[in-house]
Amino acid sequence: MERQEDIRVKLAKLEALFARGATEGERAAAGAALDRFTTRLHEAPQEEDVELKYSLPDAWAVRIFVALCRKHGVKPYRYPRQRRTTVMVRVQPIEFEKTVLAEFHTLHSELVAYFRDTVDHLIADAMRSDGDDGDLERPQIGR
Repeated sequence: MERQEDIRVKLAKLEALFARGATEGERAAAGAALDRFTTRLHEAPQEEDVELKYSLPDAWAVRIFVALCRKHGVKPYRYPRQRRTTVMVRVQPIEFEKTVLAEFHTLHSELVAYFRDTVDHLIADAMRSDGDDGDLERPQIGR
């Protein structure tokens, strides 16, 4: 997905360098690199696109996930009657996991940490409490 596009961009740059190479050594180096990238591009296994379903924990996670999908050229969608926290994508799974999911997990963990810190601050300052639920009463059931 993105990796092949990166290889294509580098390939175009190498072709330009090869065409205008000032010395024989530059042309030879650019030609060797051009051959390596061409081989890599053609040998890259072409995965088939697969439909994947992601059930996300909340609306904030959905917004981050959808934004990252669109940033990387993936079109997220949802079938009728699916929950708002469900997002479908049709992608090459390995590349998608390396790019979008890796970035999503990093951003989502940062978002959760930010929300936790904000809530702790609000509880401590505005409510003058610690919000600790470890010492809640446990009433007897049936007595």
